[in-house]
Amino acid sequence: MRKISLILVGTVLMTACVSKKKYVALEHENGEVKSALAKTQFEKEELESKFAKIEARVEAYNSKINALTEENDVKMEAVGDVAVISNETKKHMRNTLTKVDQGKLSQATTLKDSMNLAVSYNLQKSLDTSSLNEDEDIAIDIDETVVMISISDKLLFDTASYRVSSKANNILQKLANVINSEPSIEVMVEGHTDARSISTEKIADNWDLSVLRATSVVRALQNKYNVAPEKLIASGRSSYLPVAGNDTKEDRSKNRRTRIVILPNINKFFALMASND
Repeated sequence: MRKISLILVGTVLMTACVSKKKYVALEHENGEVKSALAKTQFEKEELESKFAKIEARVEAYNSKINALTEENDVKMEAVGDVAVISNETKKHMRNTLTKVDQGKLSQATTLKDSMNLAVSYNLQKSLDTSSLNEDEDIAIDIDETVVMISISDKLLFDTASYRVSSKANNILQKLANVINSEPSIEVMVEGHTDARSISTEKIADNWDLSVLRATSVVRALQNKYNVAPEKLIASGRSSYLPVAGNDTKEDRSKNRRTRIVILPNINKFFALMASND
């Protein structure tokens, strides 16, 4: 009986020893896991800190690049004696020039020529002059710092009259749309006559006729097409700025014209035209 008791006590002691060893081993292993986890957490936080610094540097570089790009876009460049334009405007011009007749484009040898073509194309597109005879009924050009649209009098007035005819409604409506679309645009309307003298009860001479025709167009733009009057200027040049001789009927017809002188901010004008594409 005593022998059996000793065997049981020994077995219990051995089992207790084994369990304690396993516990110590597991505790040691647990400590190592916690240590490894703490190390991993530290490394993670360190990497996150480095990544945040890298992100901040990248963002700073991007900001500098964007600032340089914006500065480059708005950097102004003189175009001969015509205007001063930005690089962003030149981008709009290049886009426009891809649509211009290649025959005309091949003759453009300077930036001034290219701007002339681009502005003419955009205005003709806005005014929709497809039904008119270019260089006869209507012509668009840049001179000095302004955009000029010359419209033959047969599109605006009846013969020897200064009252705007109904056939002018279409072209004046489109012209008003261009003027009203940009607050910075101002417009001077110039009346021109041929060299034949005129004298009636209501019209004293060619000076009178040229001014009366200009004021008639200005009134139509203001009263019928809602152009702000402070944007309009009326003037007359009589017969003293001809574009052709006065010896033939055809040449006299060319000299009888109304010139619409648009005074735009060229950069705003191209931005406007680009937004209409």
